[in-house]
Amino acid sequence: MREKMVHPTVQTETAFATSYGETFMDKKHEVLFSPIRIGKLEIKNRYVMAPMGPGGLCDPDGSYNYRGVEYYVERAKGGTGLLMTGVTMVENEIEKCALPSMPCPTLNPLNFIKTGKIMTERIHAYDARIFLQLSAGFGRVSIPSIVGNTAVAPSPIPHRWIKGVTCRELTIEEIHTYVRKFADSAEIAKKAGFDGIEIHAVHEGYLLDQFAISMFNQRTDEYGGSLENRLRFAVEIVQAIKARCGEDFPVSLRYSIKSFIKDWCSGALPGEEFEEKGRDIEEGIEAAKLLEAAGYDAFNGDVGSYDSWYWSHPPMYQAKGLYLPYNEILKQHLKVPIITAGRMDNPDLAVAAIEKGQTDMIGLARPLLADPALPNKVRTGKIDRIRPCLSCQEGCMGRLATYAQISCAVNPACGRESDYPIVPALEKKNVMIVGGGVAGMEAARVCALRGHAVTLYEQSDRLGGVVIPGGVPDFKEDDHALIDWYERELRALKVPLVFNTKVTEDSISKSQPDVLIVATGSRPKVLKIGDAENVYTAEDVLNGVKQAGEKTIVIGAGLVGCETALWLHDQGKDVTIVEMQKDILALAGPLCHANHDMLHDLLHYKRIPVMCSSYVAAPTEGGFIVKTGDKETVVAADSAIIAVGYTSERSLYETVRNKVGESYVFGDARKVQNIMYAIWDAYEVARGI
Repeated sequence: MREKMVHPTVQTETAFATSYGETFMDKKHEVLFSPIRIGKLEIKNRYVMAPMGPGGLCDPDGSYNYRGVEYYVERAKGGTGLLMTGVTMVENEIEKCALPSMPCPTLNPLNFIKTGKIMTERIHAYDARIFLQLSAGFGRVSIPSIVGNTAVAPSPIPHRWIKGVTCRELTIEEIHTYVRKFADSAEIAKKAGFDGIEIHAVHEGYLLDQFAISMFNQRTDEYGGSLENRLRFAVEIVQAIKARCGEDFPVSLRYSIKSFIKDWCSGALPGEEFEEKGRDIEEGIEAAKLLEAAGYDAFNGDVGSYDSWYWSHPPMYQAKGLYLPYNEILKQHLKVPIITAGRMDNPDLAVAAIEKGQTDMIGLARPLLADPALPNKVRTGKIDRIRPCLSCQEGCMGRLATYAQISCAVNPACGRESDYPIVPALEKKNVMIVGGGVAGMEAARVCALRGHAVTLYEQSDRLGGVVIPGGVPDFKEDDHALIDWYERELRALKVPLVFNTKVTEDSISKSQPDVLIVATGSRPKVLKIGDAENVYTAEDVLNGVKQAGEKTIVIGAGLVGCETALWLHDQGKDVTIVEMQKDILALAGPLCHANHDMLHDLLHYKRIPVMCSSYVAAPTEGGFIVKTGDKETVVAADSAIIAVGYTSERSLYETVRNKVGESYVFGDARKVQNIMYAIWDAYEVARGI
């Protein structure tokens, strides 16, 4: 008999995640929770929500909608001391964006103040502060889906994304309009209860940065030429805001000390020798000094540009804390506080950075999408409860670029906190879950949080599924951290985990579950190459079941194939990639541009041979024959590694789908996709059971 359960209150996931276990903050992390001032404004701790594009968080009149309010309040509730909003336009005529895309205070000031006040009052209740990030716009890096196929810029220069489009040069009158609109927007923000402003940005190659960099700014008037002239636009903005809102109203600056631009639309990799075409460190230091003198109260520092996008939006191939060496330089030359983001979710790394004088505050963008309660979990000594960010950029940057909607691959409720929460079930059910990959684990977690009686069965001796081999390369360590997190959550929820057990139709019949969830995942596709025995799956090589040898061919240049090749190369192996498509990563994704471009560039930089429009035809002595059209090439190899995709494993579901009252299939068992969709599908189904 099913037990009827009535819950008088809703316990949110964030509330549950910090509710059990008596632990206390490690003393070494105390500096993260010491107060600091930006100007005269005191911030309760060193954690800053770094800005992320606010796609989906505003209405057509430029005001924040209820989703935007809940999104920022959830991060304040999670313990962040200072929140920076994402890009906010100051006008929508000179650079006209499709609405709603980003907030804009000047479109409907009264409604912006009304909705903004609701948000800031709630944020202040948690003793947190919030800055409104104001932007001069995109310029040559405008996103076509938002701005269209025209663009403005300091000078007539090529568009970053659209071939053949030359940007229109801004007039002096338009620059003055921008400056006035910044002051108008800051005044509106102050009335709405915002504690300060962040200017976006002499950073990442946006419009203000284009004015500051001589490569993009070819003007001969007072806004071009010398460094002082190229910074005039940014200087006039902060001066106008201070004149309108008062000297004590803090203004921070999003700032990149170095651009990493090799050429138009071409970025440099870590460790690569190149001639900087953008802003080099020497000029970056001088520019920072001038901007500090102009009145900026803090610098939110990073490096990179849209031409080197994988610096500004670092994928998992970038090191954690990658901006620290550059912001340490800023610290040596500036008196105002420095904020540093860039894969800074590890609290030990954050503490060391502050103690070494590399930064003053810790910026977290994507980690706070994955886990809004990260600061509170550090403060209460529950670091192992932090849900890790994978730096996959599937749910954040990828979806922002494609759908103008912020989200997170591992946190499906991100950006829709109020209408997509986990709520207790009114009727308790016995839920049987088959498969311990991320889909099965997410389903078990959500069902258990809702009060169902859950048992999870896994055929092998550990949780993780295909994420286990996928997370083997050192740059994928957060994939394994996600598995560890799920295992801890399930054990904390007291979910029975049954390993080394193959679930059959008979065992399901004996268990008589109310709900059956089949998340049996997928299996690697295999190829037979003649009678060769030295042909292995990437999964077996990654798991250490098979050895690649000193020379190997990776067949397939999707994400798994390219990452496997990179991992083997970094071990000193001689690797050749063979791909039937015309280019690598053609069937992978869709990937965020930063991830796609960096992986592509890394393979080229490390001189890993890639044979496209080719296939491995047959084994031969000492290697394999590769055919490219009518041409045959013998590639020396000790093995061939198959990375041509996966096949859904859903035979159990097809057998029993109609023999249980309520049955579901998701994850790779439904359709082979990625971690994000495995988690999202599981969350969607489990929250409705």
